[in-house]
Amino acid sequence: MRRLLAASLAAVLAAAPAYAQPQGDPALAGRIRQNYRKIEVKIPVRDGVKLFTSIYVPKDTTRRYPVLMSRTPYSVAPYGDTLFKGALGPSSNPKYVDDGYIFVYQDGRGRHFSEGVFREMTPILEKHDKPTDVDEGTDTYDTIEWLLKNLPTNGKMGIYGTSYPGFYTSASCLARHPALVACSPQAPMTDIWMGDDTFHGGAFLLPHNFGFYTGFGRGPRTEPGFDPRYPFAMGTPDAYQFYMDMGPVGPGSRKYITPGTGSYWEEILAHPTYDEYWTARNVRPHLHDVKAAVLTVGGFYDTEDLHGPWWVYESIAKLSPATKNTLIVGPWSHGGWSRGDGTVLGNLRWTYKTGPFFRDSVEYPFFAQHLAGGATKIEPGVMVFRTGADKWDRYPTWPAPGAKKAALYLQPDGKLGFTAPTQNGAFDQYVSDPAHPVPLVDRVESQGMPRDYITADQRFASRRPDVLTYQTDVLTEDVTLSGPLHPVLHVSTTGTDADFIVKLIDVYPGDAPNWQGDQSGFLVGGYQQLVRGEPFRARYRRSFTNPQAMVPNQADSVAFDMVSIHHTFRKGHRIMVQVQSTWFPHIERNPQTYVPNIFFAKPSDYKTATMRVYHSAAKPTRIEVLQLP
Repeated sequence: MRRLLAASLAAVLAAAPAYAQPQGDPALAGRIRQNYRKIEVKIPVRDGVKLFTSIYVPKDTTRRYPVLMSRTPYSVAPYGDTLFKGALGPSSNPKYVDDGYIFVYQDGRGRHFSEGVFREMTPILEKHDKPTDVDEGTDTYDTIEWLLKNLPTNGKMGIYGTSYPGFYTSASCLARHPALVACSPQAPMTDIWMGDDTFHGGAFLLPHNFGFYTGFGRGPRTEPGFDPRYPFAMGTPDAYQFYMDMGPVGPGSRKYITPGTGSYWEEILAHPTYDEYWTARNVRPHLHDVKAAVLTVGGFYDTEDLHGPWWVYESIAKLSPATKNTLIVGPWSHGGWSRGDGTVLGNLRWTYKTGPFFRDSVEYPFFAQHLAGGATKIEPGVMVFRTGADKWDRYPTWPAPGAKKAALYLQPDGKLGFTAPTQNGAFDQYVSDPAHPVPLVDRVESQGMPRDYITADQRFASRRPDVLTYQTDVLTEDVTLSGPLHPVLHVSTTGTDADFIVKLIDVYPGDAPNWQGDQSGFLVGGYQQLVRGEPFRARYRRSFTNPQAMVPNQADSVAFDMVSIHHTFRKGHRIMVQVQSTWFPHIERNPQTYVPNIFFAKPSDYKTATMRVYHSAAKPTRIEVLQLP
């Protein structure tokens, strides 16, 4: 989402997330100053609020121009009509500047120099009967009306944004203004309790949220612009120990975010279940009757809004079947498509330059096609990068046609296979101790959720007694798994609550060579590459709104969905599955004793528990997958 922005207050004061403000080259900055004039205006919307808007208009008055707009809660800096951005438009691609567009940047309602009250992920209204019935869609609609009346436009508008601005983009599509013809939500926050920034499988993403809310939306707001009143620093590079020392999240966090100064953080603490507060912020059911063409963008290795792009695409496909609906998902981290070559992420390397391909051959022609009559057409459908195989695939729908249902079954003696177990009563067990949780990566430093954890080497976890590890024999041919994963666990605990983290891993041969030209020193031989990992909080096994305690020592089933992959496990590799109950500090610790609100568990509630995972004929624990021929 927005989390990387606020690792420190200094990052907030830098004015925008790293993905939104890549460094422009001096030549581009010079062309912008030479060919554009900048206007700053407060645009009035229907309830009387005025939204601060920074506009770059071509100086050439002999033609009319299409409009590219971005709306953000993170500031449209620099402020002042003589201070210019060094790059403009989606991914700061200079082609837009050279072609000639009007570029519009707007502070969201209640943020920085816009008036009004900011609401965290503003709920979308289906009806707007009164002037006070406002949301991001109405603010966008009214802004477009002003732009059409006051600027030399060609009558065609496009909007784009990544992360929180990605949510603004999805919501702005719902303005359904006839001039809004192209929308590109990129890593959009979509359903933040169910699987984007705040909770995954009911388990809370601790550093991801705490690190953000120590700086974002602190209050009360006293004046427009940036608020420097709430500096924060962990005081240690050891994030694992910092969060252990914090203790239970509710009282522990209030040492740093005092009541009355962090209303959005307090809202999270007050709403641990998928209640009306969160369902009101779910964009998915509102994506009907979308009129604009949509290009949704995501990364297979996005640590912030991994689910959102898939949900936007799937919801539009279902609720707006006539929409020109396109999805592209590449081997990228959060916003990684907008910068660099896209050939490196953590320990991984690719030969294909995925970043320039996206920016020049997908994103640019999409907007040029719909806004300026560009000749290259981006056709609806799904384009996905086949990780493990270094290639792009394109499909008319998702999951890929031709994918067959299969399942990876846990077997005795740490085996994993595509055939169901036949033994009776078989299980493995481990002791989960919340006082000594499994770390997210081998060394948890910085803010506690490194952006490359999603591809991290799992060799360290395989050595722990509180992690169950299963793997196939060496593959004799390539195996490609494509689409969502569906773990079905048969488990029990000696406690009354539990988390279960499931990880799908690509195990490289021990003699695999290091990446060509790589100077990092990483040993590829034996690399246990995390392909996908997700937690699930067992209290939600029946309902996300009405949690239930587990019965001690009684076998139960836990089934959940993991976001899509498109990955080839190469001949000579192995497929591995790991199961564990802590993943710290990425996932807040479950006390393993059922309490109504885990945020306010007492230290005495945190207890060791023995977890059993069954893999018998009657209780076949497995990951249901889709396999391409």
